[in-house]
Formats: sequence, structure tokens, C-alpha cells
Amino acid sequence: QVQLVESGGGLVQAGGSLRLSCTASRRTFRSYAMGWFRQAPGKEREFVAAISWSGGSTYYSDSVKGRFTISRDNLQMNSLKPEDTAVYYCARSKAASTAVYTTQTNYDYWGQGTQVTVSS
Repeated sequence: QVQLVESGGGLVQAGGSLRLSCTASRRTFRSYAMGWFRQAPGKEREFVAAISWSGGSTYYSDSVKGRFTISRDNLQMNSLKPEDTAVYYCARSKAASTAVYTTQTNYDYWGQGTQVTVSS
């Protein structure tokens, strides 16, 4: 069974940066798309960014476009805002394909999450 572990969360001031990492327990995640989602207190979990298995395709939510950069193992977050405060989760897609997925139902393995808090 694949296990995903996020790291790199923490407390940062508005305008600052953080880099989240997602480590998989097995090499097989290399053939799958990866995604990042987040859940703020009292809100539903939402899509943040996704990347194809090759790294050649990426997709971002409008709220983070231009500030966040996804790679196969990391999520670089710049120009952070208080509204970015949430628990961030990485996930592996169900299918080993070239697609990029933005919906949670397309992912089957999830990490435990890492807290990101942005102070104003």
C-alpha cells in the first residue's frame, strides 16, 4: 500500500513563502498524477494544484495561480496570504495516465496533511 507523507508546513507571515514536500513510501507513485488540496477550518477540502506523471502538465486553482508552483515532489508557495491558511494534503491519482486531475474523486491515496498558517 502506498503511503504519502507531507512535510514543510508551519507558521509564516503574509507575503512569505513555504515549500511543502510530499514523500511516497513506494516508487510506483512516479507513474501517477499528483495533486495538492487544502481544507480551511469550517470549509470543504478544495483543489489547489495538480501535475501529470511526467511533470509536463500542471494545473492550478485561480486562487493560487501565479503564486504557487507544483513539482512532482513539492509545492512551492510564495506571496502567501492569510486566506491560504489550511491543512494541505497531497494525493496520488487512481489512474496511471497522462491526465491532470482536479477533482478529489480521481485520487485514491492521501497523506495525513500538514498545517499551513499565514498570519496577517
